[in-house]
Amino acid sequence: MWTYLQVELYKIFRRPRTYLSFVAITALIGVIQLGLLVDGKEYTEFVMADFANTFSVDGKILNGYFICYIILQLLLVHVPLLIALIAADMISGEANMGTLRILLTKPQSRTAIVTAKFLAAAIYTLLLLIWIAVLGLFVSMAIFGTDDLFIMKSSYVVIVKESDIFWRYAGAFCFAALAMLTVSSLGFFLSFFAENSIGPIVATMSVIIVFTILSTMNIPIFNIIKPYLFTSHMITWKEFFDFKVNDANEAMVGSIQYPEKIIKSALVLIIHIIGFAGASILLFRKKDILS
Repeated sequence: MWTYLQVELYKIFRRPRTYLSFVAITALIGVIQLGLLVDGKEYTEFVMADFANTFSVDGKILNGYFICYIILQLLLVHVPLLIALIAADMISGEANMGTLRILLTKPQSRTAIVTAKFLAAAIYTLLLLIWIAVLGLFVSMAIFGTDDLFIMKSSYVVIVKESDIFWRYAGAFCFAALAMLTVSSLGFFLSFFAENSIGPIVATMSVIIVFTILSTMNIPIFNIIKPYLFTSHMITWKEFFDFKVNDANEAMVGSIQYPEKIIKSALVLIIHIIGFAGASILLFRKKDILS
């Protein structure tokens, strides 16, 4: 298994487009950081416009924690495409080149081969997310410093104390890893149904777009299936930045308002990952490789 995994990782990281994903992430985060470094004051004034006459915030709103929150909201929508470029190519790409059939002419376990391919795609996904964490959180902290985190919700404002922030980001990135692994497993599963990379990549993004629309539309007929769509649970990382309040309406440091929601969403995503991975293994074991 370890040998297979090493081979698959080598295949992934010898492709130029693998590094293009990291370059794209670096460029996007760099543009966001540069823009807020230059025009951050105007941005914070715009954000605070509705609250300027209600209350004032002591400290620096535009800090590394705030920048990372913005980056997560913007990038986690686009990262699935970068993940699909690799995950949806793991089987279809080799089928297109004819190397998959050659690989299976040797007396090797199909289960071991497909598991190694899945794990390689998962490792790539996690490395991409770690890179986002390094640039989005740690580099932002180095450039903008740290302070309390100011978050504007739809009907209220959350201010998280600086001492209570870092563990929330750790939880948020771990949850985001589950969400992105779900995307990776979906792309990997769809790669079994084509002999070129374009089809599975487009299919993966199409499924995500359609499911996202269904998750956000407030139509009774769709409310029945919403809890079962993985896209309904991908943004639950935001729950790490909401906390409980006591009877005096004071924030309870170290708490999460709805921890059960995080657990439920995590379980739904894990079930999807196991389902897509398990289905991929079963398909590969029975699949006739003709190309």
